[in-house]
Amino acid sequence: MSEADHEVLRLAALRKSYNVGRPNEAEVLHGLDLRIGRRDFAALIGPSGSGKSTLLNLIGLLDRPSSGELYLLGRPTRDMDDAARTALRGHRIGFVFQFHHLIQAFSALDNVLMPLMLARGKPDRAARDRARALLAAVGLEQYADVRPGELSGGQQQRIAIARALITEPALLLADEPTGNLDTRTAAEVFELFRRFNRERDCAVLLVTHDPRLSATCDRTINLVDGRIVSDEPRP
Repeated sequence: MSEADHEVLRLAALRKSYNVGRPNEAEVLHGLDLRIGRRDFAALIGPSGSGKSTLLNLIGLLDRPSSGELYLLGRPTRDMDDAARTALRGHRIGFVFQFHHLIQAFSALDNVLMPLMLARGKPDRAARDRARALLAAVGLEQYADVRPGELSGGQQQRIAIARALITEPALLLADEPTGNLDTRTAAEVFELFRRFNRERDCAVLLVTHDPRLSATCDRTINLVDGRIVSDEPRP
């Protein structure tokens, strides 16, 4: 298998500007080049205002670059129409945020199924079985019919992880996923990411301000003032 076959994400001379053509035009990302492979478990770090959120929005296909190209599974995405971008994002990218954004009126199981329901309508039995298997994988099978408000913050974050994985994504984007968790629960959530990365060939890009967390990733990408200033494997 070639190197390209192992590649999930590639950025080529990626730039992002806001207020283009106006006197206050500002370029936030300055020609980024980056590759993420299927087995990568990487941290994206950098000070506030460095462009991390902008970059994450571009990688998640929530926004478009001003120039350059973003390849997801070898496919150029900058000129894709909105429907194609939405479909690719929904099937191949999973998102986990600091705030889990669960729907409180739905059960844990239905929250996990939500991405499939949005894409396909009413889930079939195979989808429900997969959702239950993911809840079991995060240690919450017995809470399938419980609403999020009856669970702890750590349990809710684990539901959010199961939800992110229901589409079997090639890339998992995690934005400060342990920011609201205590130390022990954060370690448990981090180990879940590790396990899914190892067992499911799911690349993980984790945005964090926690140096302890980034130090345990296999690779640390440091973004400063819209430029990647280092991209180092763990010693």
